[in-house]
Amino acid sequence: MNNPRLLIIDIRSFEDYLKGHVPRAVNASFALPISAWTALRNGLLLEVPPAECLFNAMSSIGVRDDSIIVVVGGTGNPRSVADAARVATTLLYAGVKNVAILDGGYEKWAREGRPVSTDIITPQPTPYRGVLNEAMFVAKEYVLSKVILKDRETVIVDARTSEVYFGVEVEPWAPVPGHIPGAKNLPAPWLLNKDWTFKSLDVLSAMASSIVGDDRSREIIVYCGIGGYASLLWYVLHEMLGYANVKIFDGAWQEWVSREPRGPVAVYVWE
Repeated sequence: MNNPRLLIIDIRSFEDYLKGHVPRAVNASFALPISAWTALRNGLLLEVPPAECLFNAMSSIGVRDDSIIVVVGGTGNPRSVADAARVATTLLYAGVKNVAILDGGYEKWAREGRPVSTDIITPQPTPYRGVLNEAMFVAKEYVLSKVILKDRETVIVDARTSEVYFGVEVEPWAPVPGHIPGAKNLPAPWLLNKDWTFKSLDVLSAMASSIVGDDRSREIIVYCGIGGYASLLWYVLHEMLGYANVKIFDGAWQEWVSREPRGPVAVYVWE
């Protein structure tokens, strides 16, 4: 906690932050449709902010090139964990090298009797201009080419719930049933225990291996409805399990079915 490079970012609402937070944590809330971590682009939700906006937001809370960042979120449901993962992946995309998620979020921290503060921490702004990791994200056209060519070297993984993947349920932001043809399904909520902590590395590794195999260099494209669950799956595969070539289709199912040319759809089938 005394490391000067340590930056703790609490992404919960400011109201929740005021009620109590990890000592030294600064507040930079995650919210839809627009926040420091989210943008609305051509009607698509949960897009990465433009580089200049992202760098300015990071500068305002004191992010430096050598920062060791811990993202603290809530844990009321799997989407809260996905929000923390989205912030973590965004920071990694922006060039930060050392980013972690507080497992179990603030609730677990407080429940275990760890130190809690109600002080409002005023960040010390620092100029930040990182090198974007453009390879983290792929466009719809790239994914479509993989589907059309039936590229067996690449595995596409849908991180939505099995009900949504199969087509018996739809999500409000993209109310078209089904999934990208050829995509396998690994629901992001399955990566978590009932208390919304991450499952053990052994369990996560076994789950991942059954879906994407053991080749850590294989290209993996993850997607979901708008980008949240995909970020959670990306974080587990890339940061926790060491799969080196994982990419996020950030337009997600929302772009796939709502923007011309619309992508092909598979429904009522397991792949």
